[in-house]
Amino acid sequence: MSAPFPPWTNSLMRVGTLLCASVLVGGPALLIAWVRSPLHTHQGEPVEQPIDFDHRHHVRDDGIPCLYCHTDAERSPNAGVPSTEVCMSCHAQIWTDSPLLAPVRRSYFEDEPIHWKRVNVLPDFVFFNHAAHVRQGVGCETCHGRVDLMANVVAHAPLQMKWCLDCHRDPERHLRPPSEVTTMGYQPSEPQRVVGRRIARELDIHPPTYCSGCHR
Repeated sequence: MSAPFPPWTNSLMRVGTLLCASVLVGGPALLIAWVRSPLHTHQGEPVEQPIDFDHRHHVRDDGIPCLYCHTDAERSPNAGVPSTEVCMSCHAQIWTDSPLLAPVRRSYFEDEPIHWKRVNVLPDFVFFNHAAHVRQGVGCETCHGRVDLMANVVAHAPLQMKWCLDCHRDPERHLRPPSEVTTMGYQPSEPQRVVGRRIARELDIHPPTYCSGCHR
């Protein structure tokens, strides 16, 4: 009695099984790799803003601290985007006729806000409190990078759950004195572990790692 299927179907079955296994294993692996890649997190991608604002000039050259413009970061969940009034507190006196600042002057005198575009965007289901981090010694550059070296600010960190949890589970690697949170290029005077452990003890820092700590 002849075989019900020709011999080549055995090879076809093996190839088909291999392909199915590759899809089942490789598919999720590729998806995870894509989700964690800059293609998905948009790290390093420039964001075109309505006004060309150079953080290098303001932070590095003029020494303006982050909290001068982002005043809410120290006292509220949201860091906030500076109002035009903050810009004009300086530019009503310097560069008063610069064409680069014409949109700022127009916004101020016409009482129309400047529509800045967000660089770091969190999903609606994620709760992040800037004040809780700033007051406990998490430096601005830890999440935002060296903005003093950026002509146009870009997303520095992936801001994904794993990235956040890595810090929450071992905060000592990132803590610094609260007086140094806005210092760019901060270097501890002692080993980071020693500094971080002392700050965590003094400020009683115990970051949440349970779901409702960040998802509310």
